[in-house]
Amino acid sequence: MTERAPRRSRLRRSALSAAAVVTLAAALLAPAAAASPTTPVAAPSASAAAPDIPVANVKAHLAQLQSIATANGGNRAHGRAGYKASIDYVKAKLDAAGYTTALKTFSYNGSTGYNLIADWPGGDTSHVVMAGAHLDSVTGGPGINDNGSGSAGILETALAVSRAGLTPSKHLRFGWWGAEEYGMIGSTNYVNSLPATDRSKIETYLNFDMIGSPNPGYFTYRYDSALDALFRDYFAGLGISTEQDFEGDGRSDHAPFQDAGIRVGGLFSGADYTKTSAQAAKWGGTAGQPFDRCYHSSCDTSANINDTALDRMSDAIAYAIWNLSAGGTTPPTGTVFENTADVQIPDNGAAVTSAVTVTGRTGNAPAALQVGVDIKHTYRGDLVIDLVAPNGTAFRLKGSSGDSTPNVQTTYTVNASAVAANGTWKLKVQDVGPQDTGYIDSWKLTF
Repeated sequence: MTERAPRRSRLRRSALSAAAVVTLAAALLAPAAAASPTTPVAAPSASAAAPDIPVANVKAHLAQLQSIATANGGNRAHGRAGYKASIDYVKAKLDAAGYTTALKTFSYNGSTGYNLIADWPGGDTSHVVMAGAHLDSVTGGPGINDNGSGSAGILETALAVSRAGLTPSKHLRFGWWGAEEYGMIGSTNYVNSLPATDRSKIETYLNFDMIGSPNPGYFTYRYDSALDALFRDYFAGLGISTEQDFEGDGRSDHAPFQDAGIRVGGLFSGADYTKTSAQAAKWGGTAGQPFDRCYHSSCDTSANINDTALDRMSDAIAYAIWNLSAGGTTPPTGTVFENTADVQIPDNGAAVTSAVTVTGRTGNAPAALQVGVDIKHTYRGDLVIDLVAPNGTAFRLKGSSGDSTPNVQTTYTVNASAVAANGTWKLKVQDVGPQDTGYIDSWKLTF
């Protein structure tokens, strides 16, 4: 996972700007919970039962990545021989399993970078389910948890697809990204290089960055309520309660997909944030210590893995891939209410609102009320965004974070079924940090 940017790093912000650019039961979002974009996802069926992913196989991939790092100066970083050897190892496994693979090159810091894209033959190519993970390490270590773990987890899942001879209704694609540690360079290059028509075919992108942390947590991306419910339901079946990921918000390869309007989900076991006493009571491990004390360090070796977390997370990846690829393909439609008037957002100032008046509806708002947001802003990490219902109920769409990329251009989903549909709805936005400029460009509600 990419290192957090300094709180006011203009250099980091510019670098990212240059590089950037199912239906399950909907969860009722409390005011502090993040809402998220969603597309209907078919409920799991018996015919779509996912296999158990052997953790020994996942660890065998990690052992190979460790050996590659050891033989190449101790790391697998962008522009170094260890990264190219890593991508060659993954590609050879997929080629032998019957995937159609392609190495996509890009240039960064004077070095050639590589993304590996692997397509499983068959499925409706107009509806692509994609899973990805970054394969590069930092220069200071072999990067076995960050992010050999996610890379190995999706690799073994892809190989399980081949072993099962899976014939999904949707098209399956996997990606391994280069130069993530420099700011999602490889994944951003991939997304930006796709023609608009091809981008629109990617229905779901799932990201797996650090899934074997030695003092693990169980975190889910909650940008999309249906994808989040898919993972939460899986872990609930194991008696594990998950939490929302804040530490990795905007810091991994889901970000460029999300910026392009593609719905995203994923799992995360924690990096250098400290595990609380409540989290230790819930998940085990040691309170007061980082989830991964070797994050971005030379000790991020094959010894820096919690086998139980790695096993559970890898099984959850397969569960999601099997069920999402067998899902329905009908996108949501409905009546749209939109406000396109610009509203300036004061720097580190009071909250501003933009209103839309909903009329002609019957009864309450839907459980999947879509909130499309287009905010132009130089540092979106400072933005706190709420949807305020006519009765004053506030739904948190986005909290502040360390995400230094610009703009908020996405669609959230809110369970507003307890609120009357008709009336004045407001988008409430506040900039809670200094040195930024921006405005609400437009926003809309889709019923």
